[in-house]
Amino acid sequence: MELTLLREQDAQTLWVFETTHRQYFESWINARPETFYTPEGFDHALQTALLQQAADQAFHYLIWLGGELVGRINLTQVRRAHFQSASLGYRIAPTHSGQGLASDAVQAVMQKAFHIHGLKRLEATARPENPASIRVLVKNGFHQFGHSRSSLELHRQWFDLLYFEAHAQPPITTGAG
Repeated sequence: MELTLLREQDAQTLWVFETTHRQYFESWINARPETFYTPEGFDHALQTALLQQAADQAFHYLIWLGGELVGRINLTQVRRAHFQSASLGYRIAPTHSGQGLASDAVQAVMQKAFHIHGLKRLEATARPENPASIRVLVKNGFHQFGHSRSSLELHRQWFDLLYFEAHAQPPITTGAG
């Protein structure tokens, strides 16, 4: 498995990946706007992602296995001053799920987040109905810190969200003393 930052030359491969697995991804997360799946809309989204990377606002990694694009893993909502944090999100092609790729990719991107990008804290969410995603996070040192009820609407149904965090090093706790 190899992670690479998103590049302009990945556009066609990424387009095929997103359109091929669209239905599967949209069964777990809200659909992107229809315009995303037009050449102009996809190019706009790609250019926006590249600008975010250049501005230190997000890092979009592609997950490769034997030269095949099998997933994406992103650090978005980068907050620098006073926080040094980002939100983690990932998607693996259904043809490659259950093979440990998500766990390996999360481990690799955490190394990049903490040692290359200088982040100190990562956050992630998962639905309780997705135990595989929860296992990936916990296996990589994420700890649940919250549970919001009926906070995500997907296909006209409301779902809970679990909130997770991981730190570059254990958080400093202060006690009375």
